[in-house]
Amino acid sequence: MSTMFYNPVTTYSGNGSIQRISDLTEGQKVALVIFPEARQLGLTERIQKLLGKRLIYIVEDIQPNPDVSQLAQTYQQFWKQTADCQVIVAVGGGSTIDTAKALMAGTASGRFDELQAWLAEEQTFSPTHCKTLITVPTTAGTGSEVTPWATIWDHARQKKYSLHLPCTWPSIAIIDPELMLSLPVHITISTGLDALSHALEAIWNVNANPVSDTLAIAAAEDILRYLPELHQDPRNLQLRSHMALAALKAGLAFSNTRTALAHSISYEMTLRYGLAHGIACSFCLPYVLGLAWGCDPSRDQILRRLFGPDREYAQAALTSFLHRLNVATQFSDYGVSAPEAEQIIQSAMQGARGKNFIGSDNT
Repeated sequence: MSTMFYNPVTTYSGNGSIQRISDLTEGQKVALVIFPEARQLGLTERIQKLLGKRLIYIVEDIQPNPDVSQLAQTYQQFWKQTADCQVIVAVGGGSTIDTAKALMAGTASGRFDELQAWLAEEQTFSPTHCKTLITVPTTAGTGSEVTPWATIWDHARQKKYSLHLPCTWPSIAIIDPELMLSLPVHITISTGLDALSHALEAIWNVNANPVSDTLAIAAAEDILRYLPELHQDPRNLQLRSHMALAALKAGLAFSNTRTALAHSISYEMTLRYGLAHGIACSFCLPYVLGLAWGCDPSRDQILRRLFGPDREYAQAALTSFLHRLNVATQFSDYGVSAPEAEQIIQSAMQGARGKNFIGSDNT
């Protein structure tokens, strides 16, 4: 059977690779989208020096899980001030890069409500303007640096929008593990588990292919090995480098498969309970693994390689891994009743991501 793997993002990696943004943006005007704590860390000033006079605008009031109520004003001000700007450099985690992707797609009116209306209709659309995006992740987990997707939230209406257009693929990703050294332990774990979820979701996925499998397996093996070590030694640059590469592999894998059931479940857990994304999409991984086992012999072979000889052993091994990182693995641990958990699961199965799951027809 013929398969295809596609990813247009040019990737630079290695310690100190942030220095490349100077050459990569030469002769262009740049807007910087960066997380607010970066200024205190000295990172904002460092990037300002690298970009010099080509930097004409900065967005740094980034909120976790970007919400339409906050994005609207940021978006409209951005397009008023950056009409002649060609490039956005996004430095931060998933929320920062998602915000940058929302900002890069310009509407004719320059108003965010026009973009929001397109997203709500879930129809393909072409923005009037689109800027080039360079992504610089400061967490090892999001995968957003090498995918076209951005998640935008409307908490008031209890909705999640998925932005993905041909133009929202980043042009370049810069993976610099040194930028991850100051990451707090709890965010290190949450984002690392997001990457593990990306890898496993690419494996138990109807869109899996040999290239995505190769990347996803390598990512999962490295995360299972190195994340507990990094939990104990967060200032270890070598471990940060291993996790940065593993997260990149996972991102490349799901850039072709998309995510599946665990992510579909996570959206409701974030909307209803405010659960951080990395935990929301990973606490249920042992449960989803149990559903996946037995659906496809080739998938079972991979799961045996990662977790052990049979379903029960594999679920126990993955549960133990999460518990070692202080992550609870039952819906009830997060205040979700059994009936509500069942409703969340069934609804997740019907979602676009749930339908990517190999067990969606059997559950």
